[in-house]
Order: sequence, then structure tokens, then C-alpha cells
Amino acid sequence: MKFSLKRIIFIAICLVSTFTHAQTYPNKPVKLIVPLTPGSGVDIVARILAKNLSETWKQPVIVENRPGAGGLIGTGAVVNSDPDGYTLLVQSASYAANPAIYKKLPYDPTKSLIDVSLLGITPYLMSTSPAGPYATLKDLVIAAKEKPGEIPFASAGIGSSTHLVAEYFNQVAGIKMIHVPYKGGPDAMQDLIGNRVAYFMIAFDTAINQVNAGKLRGLGVTTSARSDAANNIPSIAEQGYPGFDMSLWFGLWAPSGTPTAIIRKINNDVNLALQDREVMTAYAKAGIQSKQMSPEEFRKFVLAEITQYQKIVVSAKIEQQ
Repeated sequence: MKFSLKRIIFIAICLVSTFTHAQTYPNKPVKLIVPLTPGSGVDIVARILAKNLSETWKQPVIVENRPGAGGLIGTGAVVNSDPDGYTLLVQSASYAANPAIYKKLPYDPTKSLIDVSLLGITPYLMSTSPAGPYATLKDLVIAAKEKPGEIPFASAGIGSSTHLVAEYFNQVAGIKMIHVPYKGGPDAMQDLIGNRVAYFMIAFDTAINQVNAGKLRGLGVTTSARSDAANNIPSIAEQGYPGFDMSLWFGLWAPSGTPTAIIRKINNDVNLALQDREVMTAYAKAGIQSKQMSPEEFRKFVLAEITQYQKIVVSAKIEQQ
């Protein structure tokens, strides 16, 4: 294919412009949009990251919470922002769960955003009330098999990752239970503590505080290995379900069209942040494990998660919203 001299000069100018932009990025404040409420796991991760990147970039990195509609409001704000690297999305595994739950999304999760970096992985903690009859995971499974379709379990809402992980466990364990969706995690937590539901798959950092306070009992973590932050709580996998491994993960996205050079710079600086001692200490306190990925590796990871959640929804016969 032949190019005119004018076309070659245009391409060269674009390449130089992109490289220069990446070299000077960022030269103004960067906004991290979190589509959940303050205090949520993804919000905690965003604020830990923002503090480090502010110091690295010598520019303010501002966390802005835009909750609502299962994360769609905040995600949509990033999709519609300028693709210049100054408005980024920090979201959880719900990013991969939403395509399985919603018949139609206001964006294409595989095209509207660029997968930049994996920020961290943490277990869900399958929790129950100490006032309830389930001292162990085995107790709960036995009870559920004796009364199929009668015992309730909680979630933070239909199609939330807490719902889908629970449905996946029920499938693997071969049990049928009643799903009780709440308007959010706090409401579900309140009824769990009050022993009105049998269990709730809760983000580890939220659940462990309640377990340590004696308000909840941890039946098992959803990752294949135990969490270093609570080594006394066994994994679900080691309690008769080998291979069971589902994580609550957090990631970073940029609007489609953001220059590749800027994506690579953000990814590189985030991966350096994940190796920082202060970040690692803050992560450890929340039971979060850092894991570095390139943009290509993270994209492959996200696509695999989307596929897995779609399979769970189909198997559980969950009606799309």
C-alpha cells in the first residue's frame, strides 16, 4: 500500500504528538470515577491508589463517587468523557457481571472502555450469624439439602457479584435456596446479623470486621487459598469443593480512544504503585492482594470473567433485567 507524502507527514505528526502527550501526562488533575458509595471495597482501593499516584504524578488524583444503577451511572460517565487519560474508571467484578444481568447496557463493555490494569484481588467471605444454627459450611449445606428451596440467602441486589458468587456456590454444592435481594450491602448485612437469612457472600474487608467483633461467623473464603488476614477461616475449596475459586477483584479502565502511550504509562505507574510498601500495607489490612498485569493480560482476564458470569446466570436461570 502506497501513501502520499502528505499522508506520511500527517501520520508522523500524530505519532510525535501522541508520544509528547504521553511524556507530559499528566499535566493537570486526574479524576477516578468510582460507581459505588464511599467506604465500599472499590472506593477503598481507589483512594489507596489515588494517594500514591498523586505523589508519583505530582498532580491531584481525585476520587469521585457516582453510585447508582448497579454501577452503570458512574461507568457511563467515563465512557462519555474525553479519551485523554484524565477521567478513569475504578470498578469491581460487577463490571464483568453486568453484561450477564442486563439485557441492554448503555455501553459495550468490550469496546467502549480500554482495560488498563488489575488493581487487586480479595475473597468474598461466606458469612452467617453466630446466633444461627450453622457452625460450619457443612452444617449449612446439610440443612439446605434437607429443606430444598426453603432456606434464604442474601445478596446486595439481583445480579450483583455477591448474588452471582452465591448462586455459583449453590450450583457447585448442589443445593437450592431462596434468594433474597436487598437494595445494597448494608441492608443485607443488617438482616444477616439479625439471623433473618442464612448466609451472605460479603466483601472480605467488610465482613472480617464484623467477624472480629463477634457479630458474624465466617464459614469460608471464596479464593482457593486462605486469606493471610484471617488464616483461621478455611477456604470453601478445602471444605469439600476443590477448584472453587472466585474473587472480588478491582480494575482500572479508560475511555476508548485514549492513546496507547498514555494507557501504557498509566499501567506502568499503577504496577509500580502496587509494589509500594505503603500501598501493600494498606491492601493487607483490607485483605486485598495486589497482582500486576499488562493491559493485554487484564483484557484477557476481564473477558474470561464476563464469560464465567454469563454461564452462572444461565445455569441459575436468573432473569435478565
